[in-house]
Amino acid sequence: MAVSISHSWETTVADSINSIYLIFSAYLVFVMQIGFAMLCAGSVRAKSTLNIMLTNVADAVIGAISYYLFGFAFAFGTAVTHSNPFIGTTFFALKDIPNESSYGYPYFLYQWAFAIAAAGIASGSIAERTQFGAYLIFSTFLTGFVYPVVVHWVWSSVGWLSPNSSTPLFGSGAIDFAGSGVVHLVGGVAGLWGSLIEGPRLGRFDALSGKPLPIKGHNPTLVVLGTFLLWFGWFGFNPGSFTKILVSYPDDAHEDGGNWTGVGRTAVTTMLAGSTSSLVTLFGRRMLVGHWDVMDSCNGLLGGLVSITSGCSVVEPWAAIFCGFCSAWVLIGLNTLAVKLGYDDPLEAAQLHGGCGAWGLIFTGLFAKEELLIQVYDSGKIGVTRPFGLLMGGGWGLIGAQLAELMAIVMWVSITIAPLFYFLHTMQLLRIPVDEELAGLDISCHGGYAYINHVQPEDNHNLEARALAL
Repeated sequence: MAVSISHSWETTVADSINSIYLIFSAYLVFVMQIGFAMLCAGSVRAKSTLNIMLTNVADAVIGAISYYLFGFAFAFGTAVTHSNPFIGTTFFALKDIPNESSYGYPYFLYQWAFAIAAAGIASGSIAERTQFGAYLIFSTFLTGFVYPVVVHWVWSSVGWLSPNSSTPLFGSGAIDFAGSGVVHLVGGVAGLWGSLIEGPRLGRFDALSGKPLPIKGHNPTLVVLGTFLLWFGWFGFNPGSFTKILVSYPDDAHEDGGNWTGVGRTAVTTMLAGSTSSLVTLFGRRMLVGHWDVMDSCNGLLGGLVSITSGCSVVEPWAAIFCGFCSAWVLIGLNTLAVKLGYDDPLEAAQLHGGCGAWGLIFTGLFAKEELLIQVYDSGKIGVTRPFGLLMGGGWGLIGAQLAELMAIVMWVSITIAPLFYFLHTMQLLRIPVDEELAGLDISCHGGYAYINHVQPEDNHNLEARALAL
């Protein structure tokens, strides 16, 4: 009886520590929403600051309700029999949550923080020209349906792309540990369609020649602040995706023991990829434009973080440096292509999250290490084999699953989000009128300006009254 009590006590302590770890990770991921708000605010013109900050608030609060009612169910709902590999069918409004066999409240909180991050990515692509009502519809649809379906494919135990499936695709399943594809590619493709259908901001390209004209963000200080907050939150985004820290491996599987080792390694690969990409982007853009640009360095940092998010737990630190190096050139190349094609994305969100997210999936298929895959996805079991990185000698199974995820996400988001944006466009509900765009969304839609150095309408009347009095 004493042995049973001891075992129960150890289990309770382990469960408590794992719950605390996951809740703390959820808090870190939620901090990223502050980072998105600051980054977006600094990257747009001053006259649209209130609008872009409100969209970030809307993502969080709308995502909370939509993910509670529908999103979590579509993502992780599994029936006892006849589980659906495409979409979840249980746990609506968190019915039967928490339960001992699957999920608890900390896991829901953590996944909600991921869902609102996906919506926040797309908000940057359609900034400064989108009707707020249309954005509310888009954010609800993305967090409540489009994004959760992709989550079900990859992160639920029964999804058709899941590496934890009983019959994984190509014997492997897609390895997307923290969401280069699930989160970032989804948000990037959604933003791409919104920006394409809306068209560029007024003044971004010359009306006669088509020559690009610079529209710079108004506050680099906010951009840097937002970037560091996002980087800080990424240490919950990537290492936190272990969801449990007290998972030990068999003694013969790894000398250091358990998930706590993987958590530390994942934080290091995250740091190295982002830092490398930031440096390469800084120097690369210096060669192209002739000056040092803090905005380029910040976007390069974020691009590296996006890319490593897929394979952060299953690659060595040296591979993370290579990931960051390549992600910088992916970002630079896509930004150059966007300008040539007349595409306008105020935050480079489609290029950064979509392009670098796609590279992250491919990178994992090339460099994932077999030993680390077994530790992360099979709890370090001895005698287990898995397809691993193509360039590491692991064959074509993993890279095939990665490419399948990439193509599936692009197709799914395109066939769901593009019709929504097109419908809103044809109903004249998507883009604001020309005069309102010229005036700025803050004054035309939100009743004022974000900064006191903007002259408010009532201030004009006050100035006129003072002039008459004099």
